[in-house]
Amino acid sequence: MEMIWRLAKSILILPVNVAGTVPAVILWATHETAYGWSWPVVLLPRIWAAGLFAAIGIVLAADTVRLFVRVGDGTPAPWDPPINLVVRGPYRYVRNPMISAVLFVLCAEALCLASWPLAVWTVVFFAVNSLYLPLVEEKGLEARFGEAYRTYKANVPRWLPRLTPWTADGEI
Repeated sequence: MEMIWRLAKSILILPVNVAGTVPAVILWATHETAYGWSWPVVLLPRIWAAGLFAAIGIVLAADTVRLFVRVGDGTPAPWDPPINLVVRGPYRYVRNPMISAVLFVLCAEALCLASWPLAVWTVVFFAVNSLYLPLVEEKGLEARFGEAYRTYKANVPRWLPRLTPWTADGEI
């Protein structure tokens, strides 16, 4: 039960705010401006693309959170990180699949609602993470996991996924 509460807190505080609360505030603040959003028309190709992006983001987020809990024995939250280095599933292709999942969802929201302000928020979120990850998170991972993380980092890209899954020496 404790792990469920820890996980719920991390999900409510981080991705729900990034992909839910902030976009809702942006939409509210811009709804009567020239940059306001519009209700989607189901037949538009952008709606189908948005649905695909949302599905990819949700599946990727669920898989990465599951791995953090089961393999890492932790949560996605920086204040309650995994105890074990997670290099399975999507982490074999790209180092930051959780951030990628949130980016897919943010793109889906911007596309679905045809909202330029949400597209700008997506770019801002990506830019902030592009600074935070190498300057803070990766340094912390190197300090916690040492050579194992440095080897992983040298073989798995931060943003653009590998075409083939990476395996550490001796793993199948």
